[in-house]
Amino acid sequence: MNSAQLFVQCLKTEGVTRIFGVPGEENAALMMAIEESGIEFVLTRHEQGAAFMADVHGRLTGEPGVCLGTLGPGATNLATGVADANMDRAPLVVITGQGGTERLHKESHQAMDAVAMYKPITKWASSIIRPSNVPEVVHKAFKLAASEKPGACMIELPEDVASMDAAELDPIPRSRPLRAVPSSESIHHAWDLIKSANSPIVLAGYGAARKGSSQALRAFAESTGIGVINTFMAKGTIDRNSLNSLFTIGLQAKDLISRALDESDLVITVGYDMVEYPPQLWNADCSKRIVHLDFAPSEVDENYRVEVEVVGDVASALGMLNELVEQQPFSIDMTRQHAIRHEMLDEFRAHSGDSDAGPVRPQKVLWDVREFLGPKDIVLSDVGAHKMWIARHYQCDEPNTCLISNGFASMGFALPGAIGAHMVYPERRVLAIAGDGGFLMNVQEMETAKRLNSNIVAMVWEDHAYGLIAWKQDIHYGRHTDLSFGNPNWQMLAESFGWGYTQVEGAGEVAGALEKAFGETGPSLIVVPIDYRENGLLTERLGQIAMGI
Repeated sequence: MNSAQLFVQCLKTEGVTRIFGVPGEENAALMMAIEESGIEFVLTRHEQGAAFMADVHGRLTGEPGVCLGTLGPGATNLATGVADANMDRAPLVVITGQGGTERLHKESHQAMDAVAMYKPITKWASSIIRPSNVPEVVHKAFKLAASEKPGACMIELPEDVASMDAAELDPIPRSRPLRAVPSSESIHHAWDLIKSANSPIVLAGYGAARKGSSQALRAFAESTGIGVINTFMAKGTIDRNSLNSLFTIGLQAKDLISRALDESDLVITVGYDMVEYPPQLWNADCSKRIVHLDFAPSEVDENYRVEVEVVGDVASALGMLNELVEQQPFSIDMTRQHAIRHEMLDEFRAHSGDSDAGPVRPQKVLWDVREFLGPKDIVLSDVGAHKMWIARHYQCDEPNTCLISNGFASMGFALPGAIGAHMVYPERRVLAIAGDGGFLMNVQEMETAKRLNSNIVAMVWEDHAYGLIAWKQDIHYGRHTDLSFGNPNWQMLAESFGWGYTQVEGAGEVAGALEKAFGETGPSLIVVPIDYRENGLLTERLGQIAMGI
């Protein structure tokens, strides 16, 4: 047995069943060992696509997704997807090849210090320098990747080390760290603050979607009557149909939901990551009293001055609070929060009956998507102007049914991510929504989807421009630079990759296009001409929202 075979044995011990990637010459020994092991290797058309697929695998399963590339350009191509997983708290292990150790001290073909490159964008990165290191390095990478807060770890395997003898070595048994239970003292302190508040509110982050935390949060909201706002990535932590659901915050502008937060006198953050929505945007004057419930201590931030930190397993913390609620029932006046919820519901349905020809309003598209998809079906949002509309208008019944790149906010995420989501949940409908800019960044993965016969649908919102950048420049400068571009003939593109195709001509055709596309076998593309004049109208609307009680 050589080191590459031992490495693969260690992967199997960690529970790995699938690896996404593009191999190279320096991975040859490892690839032979993977083929012999029974682990599925999903060949992608670009390393970035492989990393996004592994990212989504990690989000949906809670276990590290695995992606692989060769040295040099293979390692650099993986980097954006790996950084995305790390900042979006998705467990992932990235494996790269490397030249033989005999040439790494000097200028050498394709050789670079990949470990140094990955250190700022992972939780941990290391090279294997001898066969005896393999079990420890692999186990440490998987253990750290899955530990709270989850993220990415990187392993580099030089080609000469991969071929060295490792016959006397064995994998380290798989283990995952137990999550600490919060202290009783911190729970009681938090409970005292909650009971004394006149208008408390919950701000749920992505941590509330992990490790069974969602059910405990729902029980807490229902028993106390406290409203719950979620970040982009925490959609579905509370059911959109619950009276306690106040939907999504994060547009970086005052919205109806912001009003609910402004009117609160206590903010209970649950699994909150300020990388998604910085506290400066909701606590600029540092006036809010804050209770912090999370797996980890709070980040230090001028505008996030925590009065009580409840550190430990989030589900356990909420469960302990729920026990106190049963012992000491209390109620608060939710009239204002319910009024805000109803105003948002009116906005969601405002364009549901649109049927005009020509460009389609974003609100109409998302109304029809939400009506068509079931509670457990999955939407993946790429990054662009459409992401802001999805964040505001697409609400969820279950966590991890709307996957958004929001911590690192990487364009090109949705199409490869949808392939990864379908592999985890082949029985669910999976819809990737992307702008024409983001979709074309990883368009080559259309071939991967066809080869794998992925039953996914990709919906492209076409505006021939980088619309989000234009929107933000308009807000700040009253105009925007030239951000327009041309697009392919979408029908010919779809047909050339063997995809189904539907062109939407007007608002009344969206629902039928979804039904047609999901009724086909294999991947299908829907193109919608989008009316991004609504961006400016939303900006104007948000600017007119009155704040304060």
